[in-house]
Formats: sequence, C-alpha cells, structure tokens
Amino acid sequence: MARKPARMYRRLDGKAYVRREYMRGVPGSKIMIFDMGNPNADFPVTVSLVSEEACQIRHNALESARISANKYLMRRVGRNNYHFKVRVYPHHVLREHKLAVGAGADRISSGMRRAFGRPVGTAARVKAGQSIMSVRVYPENYESAREALKRASYKLPTPCKIVIEKGAELL
Repeated sequence: MARKPARMYRRLDGKAYVRREYMRGVPGSKIMIFDMGNPNADFPVTVSLVSEEACQIRHNALESARISANKYLMRRVGRNNYHFKVRVYPHHVLREHKLAVGAGADRISSGMRRAFGRPVGTAARVKAGQSIMSVRVYPENYESAREALKRASYKLPTPCKIVIEKGAELL
C-alpha cells in the first residue's frame, strides 16, 4: 500500500502509465463490481455524478464511493428498484520511490532525482464533465438516488455535481 497521501496523485502529469504487459508487481484494483442492483429493468430516470475538474481518482476512493452509495440505495430503495453503475476504470498505474518516504528523506531524495518508482496502486483518469457513476431509478426514488450520489461524492478527490441525464420531465 502506498504511504504517500492521495493528494500527490490527484493532478494529471504526463502520459498515462497503463501498459501492464511491461510492468511487474502491479497491485490489483480494489474495485471489482461495476454494476449493482437490477440491470435488466427499464428505469425512466437516470441520475449521474459528474466530475467538475480533471483529476485522477485512486481505486480505493472509487471503491469507497461505490460502497457508500450502494448501501444507501439498498437500504432506502431495495435491491430490485435501481441500477447503479460505476463508469470509470482505474487503468493508470501509480508509482512511488520507496526510499524518498519518511523522516530524513530530503537528503536521500536530492541524489535520486527523476527516480522512476515502483507500482503501488491504480487510478482512473477523469476529465472535466465526465460521468463517474450513474443510477437509474423510478421517478418516486429520485431523491434517494440524488442523496446516494451526494454521499459518494464526499469520498472522491474532485468537486462533483449531480446531473439528471434523462427522465427530468417525469419528476
């Protein structure tokens, strides 16, 4: 697990580092489930969580947001009355130079400029205006879907807004 804080990986710097066939020791992503609820039903209202800034969202932040939103929806709406989908995947591999962490790192780091680092985790690169998560519900459950996405946005490192994609005329 990475010991550096997540704010060090929030900005988009340089090219994406995604070619896993050339890397060794990339830790697996914590997020494994991307579709929850009832994917086969025809829900008229879609509510989405949209990023306002371009950033990187680490896999553990995505998993935390997914768990909080899904728990709220299952408690309030019921398992068969919604379809919740995570729309981004953490492809980008994060690297960390292990020696440059901790007390006294300043004297070590000065001689190790441009250190490449070892893989410590993954992140999803998100553009401004990109949908991160979406919930499809019936019109009577619209407020619960908004609240679930609002709670999920607290777990993410970027400011988000909640957007109704379709079905606004039904409310």
